[in-house]
Amino acid sequence: MLKTKQKIALAAALQLAVMSTRRLLGKGPETRVRRAEINWNLDLREGIDFSIWLLGAFEPETVRYYRRLLRAGDVVLDIGANIGAHTLPLAKAVGASGMVYAFEPTDYAFAKLTKNCALNPELVPRIRCMQYMLVDSEGAGAATPELYSSWPLEQSEGLHDLHQGRLMATTGAEARTLDSVVRSLNLRRLDCIKLDIDGFECAMLRGAGEVLRLWKPVIILELAPYALAEQGANLSQLMHLLAESGYRLRYLSTGASLPTDAPTIEKQIPPGASVNVVACPESVREHTHGSD
Repeated sequence: MLKTKQKIALAAALQLAVMSTRRLLGKGPETRVRRAEINWNLDLREGIDFSIWLLGAFEPETVRYYRRLLRAGDVVLDIGANIGAHTLPLAKAVGASGMVYAFEPTDYAFAKLTKNCALNPELVPRIRCMQYMLVDSEGAGAATPELYSSWPLEQSEGLHDLHQGRLMATTGAEARTLDSVVRSLNLRRLDCIKLDIDGFECAMLRGAGEVLRLWKPVIILELAPYALAEQGANLSQLMHLLAESGYRLRYLSTGASLPTDAPTIEKQIPPGASVNVVACPESVREHTHGSD
């Protein structure tokens, strides 16, 4: 299992060769491309952008999974949407009768998210972008911290030691609980949540108990014990929060159940690494994995 830092290093080596060729052709790092029938405005100095440019998608295995999972008319929450790397493919997967609500708190990534959405006018009616940070409780004037939303491929100071991310401001963000947001949206259904918020998962889930109990959406999430620890949480707490709402963790790649004890899982995920998993309510377990 490669650590995030190792993945970034591999991408940086490829990006160096690509950028050298582009400079010879008189091209810069920013480009507008079409991948998998989606239009993108990309900065090839950024890890997520470069992955989309090179592979056609960010985290292709995850994209393939939810393309099999989702059906026309489904409603999805993309929590930690960043530049829209999953928002736009999700919008294609749910069809014209579906809806994707994209949550991104950092000013930097939210601006790129809205720009990428605007490049795809046929998808715009089925996407709503919200600059919210999802938390465990709301309070008047609650501050939102700087968050990681940039993974530069070129050498830079001030990057996270393990995942090489750069902190970005959340000046325009509002702190909300997911329960409060979903109530205000008056949703009639909620089928899936894509969750990638770099260690803030426990706080977010504490503010989402009503949503999970009522709707039982399938949750696709990145599991990174070291990131949880950095935010004062741990894998045991995350698993307990999910179990309280009737969820069980499964590997996204195989559908096999994860061990039920956190220490065993942590031994399988080295510090600085992560694994994409699916939190599936037992009542829909067969439906979730039957199409894999």
